[in-house]
Amino acid sequence: MKASSRSVSSAQQAPHRDLEALVRRHSEHPYMKPVLEYNRQAFAAAMLAWREWDGETPLVLDAGCGVGWSTLQLAEQFPDHFVLGVDQSLDRLNRGKPLPLPNNAAFVRADLVDFWRLLRAADVQLARHYLLYPNPWPKISHLARRWHGHPVFPTLLSLGGRLECRSNWQVYVEELAQAIKLLTGLSVEVENFVPEIEPLTPFEAKYLASGHCLYRLALRLSPQNRESARTLPWRC
Repeated sequence: MKASSRSVSSAQQAPHRDLEALVRRHSEHPYMKPVLEYNRQAFAAAMLAWREWDGETPLVLDAGCGVGWSTLQLAEQFPDHFVLGVDQSLDRLNRGKPLPLPNNAAFVRADLVDFWRLLRAADVQLARHYLLYPNPWPKISHLARRWHGHPVFPTLLSLGGRLECRSNWQVYVEELAQAIKLLTGLSVEVENFVPEIEPLTPFEAKYLASGHCLYRLALRLSPQNRESARTLPWRC
């Protein structure tokens, strides 16, 4: 397979100088925007699908699953888990469907900002949490649009489990690692990688075929980290 996907182009060549101040500010001021009703309904449907499976099987969240290729593969890789593929785009979720959906998986159309907060409010503990090729928002002025620069990021970390992010922009993953350390005290390495089996997403396949370097971050968040991610004291 040959492809000609362009690499991420950005004037920002290192983690943003304002990242620490932004993360600290968000840690001290909980995100209070009202949850939209359609997201509440989507969350209720997702929890019902999980309960109908058994409601106790470890839960995997494929955040921003796009067309759902990764959700299907994760369900096959972890048959003893229940996988939720969440994306805000109905068009992406419907594209190429119907697909043979495993019994241990479900697709959900919802805004992740609300979905993460609803998971936290319901005290749901994730077993695995995937951020696969999130929009890098590469302009210097885009920092607050990246997940680690968004006010919901402390909530994202509080869901626990094994968090994994993949990107073809090294700066994005390095910033994510920095934000995680600020909020939890955990150091995590950013590594170059090549998928061991097959690409998890169409983007991953396209980037590999285009010769891009891929970067990954993975760590396990313990229950203690769930608590420490709620607030972050200023350093003396």
